[in-house]
Amino acid sequence: MIRARRIWGTALAVLTVVGASPGWAQAQQASDVRLLANRDDGGGGLPADWSITGEGAARKLVWRSDERVPMGDARVEFYAGDRLLGRPAPAKDGRTFRLGLDGVPLDSVRDLQVRSSGRRLDAPEATSGGGRSAVTVPRRLPANQVDPGEPGAYRTVTGEYDLAPVRLPGFAEPVEMKAVVVAPKGAQGRRPLALFLHGRHFTCYTPQGEIGGEWPCPAGTKPVPSHRGYLRDQRLLASQGYVTVSVSANGINGQDWNAEDGGAQARSSLVRQHLARWAGWSAHPGTAPAVVREAPRADLSRVLLVGHSRGGEGVNRAAMDSLYPPPAPQDGYRGPVRWHIRGTVLIGPTVFGQNPVADVPSMTILPGCDGDVSDLQGEVYVDGTRGVSRGAALHSAVYVVGANHNYFNSEWTPGQAVSPADDDFWHDEEQPDPVCSPGARTRLTADQQHKAGATYIAAAARLFVAGDDRVRPLLDGSGWRAPSADPAHVLTHAVGARRGAGFLPDGEVTVSGGRLCSAVHPSSATACLASETAGASPHFARWETGREPGRRAVALRWSAPGSAVRVRPDRPLSLTGAKALALRVIVPPNSTGTRLDVSVTDTTGRQRTLGRVKVDGLPGTGRTASYWAREVRVPIGADDAAALDLRHVTSLELTPRTRSGRAWLMDAWAWRPGTPEVREAPLARVDVGRLTVKEGDSGERTYRVPVLVSGRGAGQVRLFVSDPVTGRVTHRVVTVRPGAHDIDVPVRVTGNTRYGDDLAHDVFVKAVRAAVVGSHRGGVSAENDDPLPTIGVTPVTDRVAEGKPLKWRVTLSAAADAEVSGMFTVVPVDGGKELSTKDVDPAWLQDSSGASPDPERPLSKVEGLSLWVSVPAGGTGTELSVPTRTDGVAEPAESVRLRLTDDSGEPVPGGAEATGTVVDAS
Repeated sequence: MIRARRIWGTALAVLTVVGASPGWAQAQQASDVRLLANRDDGGGGLPADWSITGEGAARKLVWRSDERVPMGDARVEFYAGDRLLGRPAPAKDGRTFRLGLDGVPLDSVRDLQVRSSGRRLDAPEATSGGGRSAVTVPRRLPANQVDPGEPGAYRTVTGEYDLAPVRLPGFAEPVEMKAVVVAPKGAQGRRPLALFLHGRHFTCYTPQGEIGGEWPCPAGTKPVPSHRGYLRDQRLLASQGYVTVSVSANGINGQDWNAEDGGAQARSSLVRQHLARWAGWSAHPGTAPAVVREAPRADLSRVLLVGHSRGGEGVNRAAMDSLYPPPAPQDGYRGPVRWHIRGTVLIGPTVFGQNPVADVPSMTILPGCDGDVSDLQGEVYVDGTRGVSRGAALHSAVYVVGANHNYFNSEWTPGQAVSPADDDFWHDEEQPDPVCSPGARTRLTADQQHKAGATYIAAAARLFVAGDDRVRPLLDGSGWRAPSADPAHVLTHAVGARRGAGFLPDGEVTVSGGRLCSAVHPSSATACLASETAGASPHFARWETGREPGRRAVALRWSAPGSAVRVRPDRPLSLTGAKALALRVIVPPNSTGTRLDVSVTDTTGRQRTLGRVKVDGLPGTGRTASYWAREVRVPIGADDAAALDLRHVTSLELTPRTRSGRAWLMDAWAWRPGTPEVREAPLARVDVGRLTVKEGDSGERTYRVPVLVSGRGAGQVRLFVSDPVTGRVTHRVVTVRPGAHDIDVPVRVTGNTRYGDDLAHDVFVKAVRAAVVGSHRGGVSAENDDPLPTIGVTPVTDRVAEGKPLKWRVTLSAAADAEVSGMFTVVPVDGGKELSTKDVDPAWLQDSSGASPDPERPLSKVEGLSLWVSVPAGGTGTELSVPTRTDGVAEPAESVRLRLTDDSGEPVPGGAEATGTVVDAS
């Protein structure tokens, strides 16, 4: 791809754009992107491995990786600096990614980046820094009184079913209805059902080790059996009395790259299609496949959903859709809901919509060495539920030190999978990561990781489905361990359950002595973690916008002990009946012994220190998301109730007792033990659609973003509206009611007869209170309906003495509202001698094609020699030139011939052509 960079450099060097500086003007959007190069580029052009192909509406920004990019769950995204340009389409080779260019300004082509889950793909990752001695290892926690990882008394039976495929909205090919069942043998009565859904992985493979992401799988290839990767987890649950089923989703993985929600709605539909079959089989066992008839009848009133990666987001959506039905046109299941989902387990999940279901208990596993969803965005399934509904559902985050993304699925694990598999945490032998490289003392082997995962899946089943509160301390931040998961270090925190009043930085609070910081913000002075910080925080994972209101923490920084930070909510809180105050506190990775005194003050001004907490950081490096909150508690006893009015607490004070340090308070809660019964609240549901319209030839039309509010009751959401031209995002909180039109986003589309870009006016929505959000993103897309101007060429100086540049005028048949570009390729001349590599400026040749003048050859024989031209929006022409050199050799006239070509380098039928002749200087 050096050639692509040099071609771009040539385009900048030879263009003289009328009325503007050289470069790109407006193009297409990311949903909609526009490109623009300015003088700051200094002619340096596109970075290596980048190119721009096509012309007009077919123009694309292309990045090609030196190595295959594994098909994973995190999205590949193009950025310009910190600005999201869009999500490119992958090519079949797994190395090339293309993004249509329409609409958003790009200030400099030098700052193009490819990211996936916040991690750079197009540049070396930051070195981990520090030796192994700098990494802290968490202390071993005490053993819990019950261990859910111990096998149960039942033997198991295993088999598969393969039903007729189903069609899902937005997908051209039908999706398979295939699953593997593991059930207890000889169990009496109806048994709870656990359904597993794998994540996004490549779909097809050959015995020779080739892989692909197509669907259906081409001839000579086999589907990857990702659904068989959880057999160990299934066998453990089945031995404990659960009927388990793991479903295949290759048909979604092979088609979801262009889905606005990443395939979440399709995965939900698939899950509910399987649940509907199980409900029917439970009622009419004779209609079931053989393996289901061998199993006990499933109790569909007790269902646990387990999802890995994008499968996690899929089962979260399935839980939502089961309670609050989605709009029928986007749903692939429209039958009755004959099941009750008691909880979800989300393993290294994506959460593109940041739309958790507040009233369904959840456990989210965060793998500390995740190389796929590396920002650990699944933390939002915990943090994003605060204040949304009643707060009775437990939402637990389970941080597994040393676990990667893939090894929770044996079919994604080298040495266990039937298809090619790898360790998703990239390992540099010259600079091994002291936390996550194989052999590091904190890194788990595949078997250790899978055993820990199975143990905690069983813990969630035992708590959410069986109602055994004895396993709650394994999940809710109480600081106990399950010995079956040893030697893994597993840390937890939680919100919900019997937590009461909370000090929430997201709400109406004032802070003194510290800083109320924003989870996502471009300014280091405002952001909780500056962008230059080595490492990341799952709590501060980025969403759709570069700055996001409503997600905050309290930042503490001190250089001496004793300076209190006070957090004061807008109204007094009651701690009456609480057994402890539970705080979630982040400290820097590898730090130890941060000590904070925790005090509260009542409305009379009386202050009471409840106790002192000690917080240690997680093992971490610059490549891990280890700025993660530890849950710590201070007890509240009878003496505290006697000294304070616990019914009216006005502020929380944190006083550092170590010499210096940093910390971030995520929240603090009145805590009591126990797991309450969860009753789902009647919530409003919001789904944003997309309306696509033609711009028209004249006049102005106003369209409205399609938004459907369903469900029950009034709720609040935060609405974000993006301007496709400036990129500016505005936001406001909106109260919504089912059937009403509370979200009204008018979009004005002006028609004309000039070629222009498609423009997408995007909106996105997030729940604030008493609401759930299904389809979080949509808008109005205005499509250009005018033809692309044709490109013509006329000579300026097409016969010159050697040493002078050949020049042509490139013109458009009409001015356009977008930049119009084209590519000219050198082709053989019709007769006479052709200009050779020795007749042109060698620096120009090198920059144009990467080629050397030696050996001398005609220019048409130089591989990759192409010239870009670009006319900015509103312009009608530019110049194209070929610099020649004086060689001092007497020779006949020599010619060059340039022809306009398409994206593949083939001549455009009837396209423009330029010829030029060079004669001796004497």
